[in-house]
Amino acid sequence: MGLPLRTITRPTEIPWSALVGRTLAVDGNNMLYQFLATIRSADGRPFTDRAGRVTAHLIGLLYRTTSWLEQRILPVWVFDGAPPELKAGTLRTRFLAKERAQEAWQEALAAGDLETARRKAAQTSRLTRPMIAEAVEVLHALGLPTVQAPSEGEAQGARMAESGVVWASASEDYDSLLFGTPRLVRGLASRPSRQGAQAAQLIEREHLLNELGISQDELILLGLIMGTDFNDGVRGYGPKKALKLVQKHLGWAETLRSVGLAPADVEEAAEIFRHPAVAEVPRPVFGEPNEEELRRLLVTEHDFSDDRVSGAMRRIENAPRKKATPLPAPGHQSVLDAFPTEGS
Repeated sequence: MGLPLRTITRPTEIPWSALVGRTLAVDGNNMLYQFLATIRSADGRPFTDRAGRVTAHLIGLLYRTTSWLEQRILPVWVFDGAPPELKAGTLRTRFLAKERAQEAWQEALAAGDLETARRKAAQTSRLTRPMIAEAVEVLHALGLPTVQAPSEGEAQGARMAESGVVWASASEDYDSLLFGTPRLVRGLASRPSRQGAQAAQLIEREHLLNELGISQDELILLGLIMGTDFNDGVRGYGPKKALKLVQKHLGWAETLRSVGLAPADVEEAAEIFRHPAVAEVPRPVFGEPNEEELRRLLVTEHDFSDDRVSGAMRRIENAPRKKATPLPAPGHQSVLDAFPTEGS
C-alpha cells in the first residue's frame, strides 16, 4: 500500500548519471509486483512460458536490471521475510481487493472492454515464493547480491542505508523514510533515457524533516494518524491535514488524543518503525555475470529467446565507463569514480 506522502514531499529530480557507481537497496517485492502488474498482454493476461508459468517478473527483472547495470548503477535486491502480526489486516484487505479485481477483469473480458480488463488485471497481481526464488537465481546469475530480510524488506533496506552498507534505499513507497533511511530513490522502475533526461527522484530524509519542520518521531506519528500497513488511520486525515496537526508539536500523547486515539492504540505499530526486525549485513560484493547459468534459467527453463539474453549480456559488457554527475542540491555526496567491484 505505502504511505501517500507525495503531496507533502518535494523530491530532487536527478539524472541517471548521478547514480553511477552507487549501491542501492532495492525493495525487491515492491519492484517485482510492479513488473507483474504492468507487463501484460493487451487484455491483461499475464505473460507465461509454455508450461503456463508466469514470467512477467523475470522479463521485468532482466530488462530493468540490465538497464541499471548498463548505467553503472549497483542494485542490491532486498526481499521481505515474515510480516509483522499487525500486518495481517492489511494483507487480508489486499487479498479481498485482488479477488474483486479478478471478477471485474473477467466481466470486462466478457464484455470486450479491453481497456478496463487490462486495468483490472493489473490489480490481481500475486507474487509467490517460487517467483521470488526464481528472481533470486536470475539475480545471482547476473552477479548481483541479494538480501533476505527477517521481516519488512523496506526496513532492512533502510537499515543498510543508515549503516552505510549501501548509499540509499530504492522503492516507490515512502515507508522507507519512516524506517529511517537517510536517502530514498524513487522512479527506478522507469526506463532510463539514453539522452540523460531526468529519470529518478531523490528524497533526503534530514532535508525533508527540516523542510516540514518535524522530527523523525513526528514523521512516524504523521504516518500513524494517516494509517500504515500496521494500523488503521483516523478517518478524514490525509497527508496535509495530518501534517498541520503534527506541526503544532503538541507531543505524542496529546496529538493522538486530539484525534481520538490513545497512545497504547498505536504504540506497537510505532515500535515497528522505530525498532524494526532487521539483520546486520556486510557490504555487498558484486560478481561477474554467468551467461551459461542465465541461459539455463531463462532460455531453457522459461522459453526466453536466446537473442534476448545475449543482447542483455552485451549491453552490460559494453557499458561505457563513466563518472557520476554531481547530485543537485540538497545532495552533498562527492563524485564517484567508475563502476567498482564492491559496494560503495
